[in-house]
Amino acid sequence: MRSLTSRAIGVLLLMLAAIPSRAAEPAPDPAPGQLLIASAAMQDPRFYHSVILLLRHDSTGAFGLVINRPVAEEPIAKLLADTGKTEADPADKKLDLLIQVFLGGPVQPELGFVVHSAEYSRPETLHVDDAFAMTASRDILRDIGQHRGPKKYLFALGYAGWGAGQLEGEIARRDWFTAPAEPELVFDTERGQVWERALARRTREL
Repeated sequence: MRSLTSRAIGVLLLMLAAIPSRAAEPAPDPAPGQLLIASAAMQDPRFYHSVILLLRHDSTGAFGLVINRPVAEEPIAKLLADTGKTEADPADKKLDLLIQVFLGGPVQPELGFVVHSAEYSRPETLHVDDAFAMTASRDILRDIGQHRGPKKYLFALGYAGWGAGQLEGEIARRDWFTAPAEPELVFDTERGQVWERALARRTREL
């Protein structure tokens, strides 16, 4: 696993450039849209009983978000204000909808990501598969606050990242198992039950 590059102080959101498509490459295994489930023997304490939704996996590495580590509940207005990157929109102060904030992984926790149902799209959206997409911008938070956002969503700070061949090595070492990612498990299941339910669906034997 790549080492932690920085620590967030407070809750920050930065726009992430859209991740380029690599459709010409052979399909990776596991494919984006699968779950990575930490084995009970996982040695890295940062990923104890973690479940990760894999968002990208190709010859250059892999990228995903932990979906079962809620850390806070914040109003969208505060999340937007804490970016500090652009002049505040007065209308943002009215966005008092509370959303859960998850720790998406140990890498760059100052970056914010929204994984969401695939019916919602913006120019910067990364389309993972037919069920899931990911958008990293202030605009999706505004749309959620104004009830114009995706039907289902999960907001996370930070991510889990692997360099070329690293994830494959960890899977071979049985640090991770894989399972299909169902929207109900990603968005709706009580977070304390996600690891056990995902493990029960694993496609790699213990």
